[in-house]
Amino acid sequence: MKFLVTNDDGSFAPGLEALVEVLLHFGEVHVVCPDQENSAVSHSITLNEPVKAAKMSLFGPNVPTWAINGTPADCVKLGLDILIEEPPDFVISGINLGPNLGRDVHYSGTMAAASEAALYGIPSISVSLDRLSSHNTNFQYPKRFLYEVLETLLANQIPKGVFVNINLPYIGKEACRGVRVVPLDLSVKRYSYVGLNDADGYVYYWLKDNLLQLTDFTKESDFSSLKEGYITITPLEGKACHTKHIQKFEKWFRQSAGTYKLREFYSEVEFR
Repeated sequence: MKFLVTNDDGSFAPGLEALVEVLLHFGEVHVVCPDQENSAVSHSITLNEPVKAAKMSLFGPNVPTWAINGTPADCVKLGLDILIEEPPDFVISGINLGPNLGRDVHYSGTMAAASEAALYGIPSISVSLDRLSSHNTNFQYPKRFLYEVLETLLANQIPKGVFVNINLPYIGKEACRGVRVVPLDLSVKRYSYVGLNDADGYVYYWLKDNLLQLTDFTKESDFSSLKEGYITITPLEGKACHTKHIQKFEKWFRQSAGTYKLREFYSEVEFR
């Protein structure tokens, strides 16, 4: 089995090393990751400037590794288009420091990497840890949790266009209550802006992470389940164009076409 690994925390992130260690038990690993932290860059790609790939020897001679001066989505695109000769069986992004829950799917570079792979039709997984700092973080149990989850996921066929979001609790094995496949809790507003005054009297705004203060969660969602000590798994689809919505919009315009002609309509409206 062949893996392309990336992240949004950079090439020297401890979570990346932990992920590579786990995946080497399953097969061949290739790493293409940003050369610096790219958290919350979402699904952005680099335009109008070159992207450079520096070959590195971070994980030994048997793990080809490149550091890219770009985003996680850049890493997946460059890895699949050029750097890796044969397509991998899976693309796995992580292990991210800090959980990716609810609305985070729209902001996270970790998840965007998995989403980009799904656009190529390659099964993909994003992995995050419920731990906000790398200081004194021990990956012993997270690696064991991930290994057990991957044993099941890799043995099954992830549907085309779907990517899987995994969040690991930062607890001991005895405290972990198992695995839950759960929906996103999109009602939770994890991030919010706060205004602060600087020394000159100007107000500026800082985005605050309220994760540690949040308590009101939808029952058996990703937020609540992770807090209760479960490993959470959420299957996600990319930004698909849904046929039922196409048909609905077509109906609107078919109905409108019977009441006026576009040329006549535009003649009634004046613009400067």
